[in-house]
Amino acid sequence: MAPLTIGLTGGIAAGKSEALAAFGRLGAATLSSDAVVHDLLESEPLRREFVARWGQEVAPEGAPTDRARIGSIVFADPAELTWLESKIHPAVGAETATWLATLPDDVEVAVVEVPLLFEGGREKVFDTTVSVVAAEDVRRERAAARGHALVDAREARQLTQEEKAERAEYVIVNDGSVEDLEAALSALLAKLRG
Repeated sequence: MAPLTIGLTGGIAAGKSEALAAFGRLGAATLSSDAVVHDLLESEPLRREFVARWGQEVAPEGAPTDRARIGSIVFADPAELTWLESKIHPAVGAETATWLATLPDDVEVAVVEVPLLFEGGREKVFDTTVSVVAAEDVRRERAAARGHALVDAREARQLTQEEKAERAEYVIVNDGSVEDLEAALSALLAKLRG
């Protein structure tokens, strides 16, 4: 039997990655779209396309793809971001579909973290959707602890966390501890398993 699939999203620094890890500890198979993107950015033929479009500096021979340089290009120019997303999003969708199709038969729940779940129209790929939300001051504190402030350019291209929460079937508030988050997700899984 195919596993229950959950599309996981939320605002920047709301705790999506921590929620994904908690789902994993609770027995779900998990996949991070960001990790898939990082792998894709290092793959051929994408590196060749980046060099052809933006120059050798973005993907120097024998060195990792310069994600910071690509970020500075695409966040400064909406047309470049659209081009990049036209290359990345279909590839991420294909990788996700392959991952789901090759899960062992005994997997009951599969959770995929997709920061741009609703923005990319990917919510229909999953059986249900979960949005993680946190108070604004909590999010800012977490972002600062990770060494970066909330980046307006990144947030501007996303729905607000409130809009994501409105669109999601389930909302998890993550203002407390990791244990609180895991308890909330455990309760959600119990409800979904019926």
